[in-house]
Amino acid sequence: MIELIMGKYNYWIYIVLMMVGFYGIIAKENLIKKIIGINIFQTAVFLFYISMAKVEGGTAPILWSKAALYDNPLPHCLMLTGIVVSVSTTAVALAIIIKIYKEFGTIEEDKILAMVEESGGTEPSSAR
Repeated sequence: MIELIMGKYNYWIYIVLMMVGFYGIIAKENLIKKIIGINIFQTAVFLFYISMAKVEGGTAPILWSKAALYDNPLPHCLMLTGIVVSVSTTAVALAIIIKIYKEFGTIEEDKILAMVEESGGTEPSSAR
């Protein structure tokens, strides 16, 4: 049993990272902490896909006469694209959080929802 657990330690790392990120998304009220949780979750997905590309006994995918078996380069390319998308969506999310802070004076989700309910609608006070 212990060999099964220790033999697949990288999967346990991904599971822990995903659950930490998921906890940050679900349990935290601070919008910045939610963004950090999303980034941790995305990092777990990136690590999972990159580790799947490793082939036992494989070398870097470079043409070389001594290499008979290569690692799969496709997941690395896809995850580079995913990292770029992740960074850009994080930047957009932070920009939106700055706008929310300027409008409501807080980045706590429960306080923002209470302010919206007090105003009697979904429009911020400056839009009226």
